[in-house]
Amino acid sequence: MPKNRVERPIILGVVGDSATGKSTLCKGIADILGRDRVAVICTDDYHSQSRIERAESGMSALDPKGNYMDIIEQHLELLREGKPILKPVYNHDHGTLDRPDYIEPKPYIIVEGLLGYTTRRMRECYDVKIYLDPDEDLRVDWKLNRDIKDRGYTREEVIKSLEKRKDDSVAFIRNQRTFADMIISFSKPENTAIGDYRHLNAKHILRPTLPHPDFTPIMNSGGTSSGIHLELSRDLDGKPVDVLDLNGKISDKRAKTLEDLLWKLIPEASHLRNNIGTIDSGNNNQVTSHPLALTQLLVSYHMVKAAVGEYAL
Repeated sequence: MPKNRVERPIILGVVGDSATGKSTLCKGIADILGRDRVAVICTDDYHSQSRIERAESGMSALDPKGNYMDIIEQHLELLREGKPILKPVYNHDHGTLDRPDYIEPKPYIIVEGLLGYTTRRMRECYDVKIYLDPDEDLRVDWKLNRDIKDRGYTREEVIKSLEKRKDDSVAFIRNQRTFADMIISFSKPENTAIGDYRHLNAKHILRPTLPHPDFTPIMNSGGTSSGIHLELSRDLDGKPVDVLDLNGKISDKRAKTLEDLLWKLIPEASHLRNNIGTIDSGNNNQVTSHPLALTQLLVSYHMVKAAVGEYAL
């Protein structure tokens, strides 16, 4: 039986390098939990310099020194206490610092961005911490598509930016992986068509810092070739972790079996079960990705369980 429901907002952190799929993942999670019950903020809005100022100073947006880290800490603590904030706004289209937004706390708060786990004070504010770590070739593909299509960059400018940020990415972003409860890695299956993001593989490293759901019924019913695989492994630091692999070509039937298991564990959100896993396949054509849907659902499961008091505070 669940404990007493938590009265304060439940906060999810989603951290990853540029173009790792943070916004896509968070959109689906917000849909599951209910858009009217979720506030989404981005820590990248806390840049202390405009794009022109960064070019003049030579400082990367990935460097904590170029961000108001103390204000992020303060705002996370205020949101956790159920208090509103006046959040900065960084305009990615123009590279400018725009008028701030007034953000009221809601039952669920999703905090996504580059530097969300940089300090201990920030990390202590989250109930669930996710790190996105897709294959680098896929990340570059995503960044090229986004920055050229949505932000007006040329291909050459994007490649130059990636090369310029390479050292900062290692120094400031990738070291945050160690603080996550779950590391999610998307990758392309062999012989996948260019631009086919519907059938990406999804690998989940599940650390024991959260009580993950029991997948035994699913594992016992499908075998190793069913598109779902779970095994005990070792993380980069040698510590034991569970690894849940979802094959991009998983059948509709097998995906539905896992979806049904997770939905039954979070009946509070069951009325929103059709609103997950959607991606734009081009020309505003929305398709469903089973691995993405299952990933969004697994993260949402932890948010709901934290809200009903089943996790230690």
